[in-house]
Amino acid sequence: MLNTKGNRITYFGHATFSLTTPSGQVALIDPWVMTNPWCPEELKNVSRLDAIFLTHAHTDHLGDLLALAKQHRPKIAAIFETCLWIESKGFVEETCPMGKGGSQRIGDFEITMTHAFHSNSIDEDGVRHYGGEAAGYIIRMPGGFTVYHAGDTALFGDMKLIGELHKPDLAMLPIGDRFTAGPREAAYAIRLLGVKHVIPMHYATFPFLTGTVEGLRSESKKIKGLKIYALKAGEKL
Repeated sequence: MLNTKGNRITYFGHATFSLTTPSGQVALIDPWVMTNPWCPEELKNVSRLDAIFLTHAHTDHLGDLLALAKQHRPKIAAIFETCLWIESKGFVEETCPMGKGGSQRIGDFEITMTHAFHSNSIDEDGVRHYGGEAAGYIIRMPGGFTVYHAGDTALFGDMKLIGELHKPDLAMLPIGDRFTAGPREAAYAIRLLGVKHVIPMHYATFPFLTGTVEGLRSESKKIKGLKIYALKAGEKL
């Protein structure tokens, strides 16, 4: 059984999650919220936001970051080059730039930026800006509860090192295929990470994301003790 140590995870759809600690601090991972048609209406009014952890700056992940940053002035963790762009929009004091392998504490959250195999660019009025590299995050919350949000990524062998070094209690893994790992690759990632609790993400949002939870269950059925949480947008752990 998953023990979140009093922390709460809410799924907003696609690859967006909120993390709420026992003290009430709130972080958003990849804040595609108000403009996300798959996000439930009751979640689109974000009443508190202390931190944003951005894996990369594609539109379906950067989402509503600027609007939320203007409203709440949260701390914003992202890779260095993306932070430079965010700073150019008036959020110099809010940005907390990082590089892969680096760690920092933001309020109740201790984060480590991990590798991800994906591209990263920023679409601004039809112009594409270089955003640095895509990434994932290890996020440690009060009580020692640790989650791994892989970001948009292919399978890669160093997931084994991530599992050995950080020992996440829960992994959020993309399964949609075409632009990220599909179910077969995600199942192998589960084996490399050694994790027993998984939330599949980044699937079914668009027609070309053909990977399914059923496919992941089939590919991972021989992994003893595995629990897959196929959350619907709006559901919580």
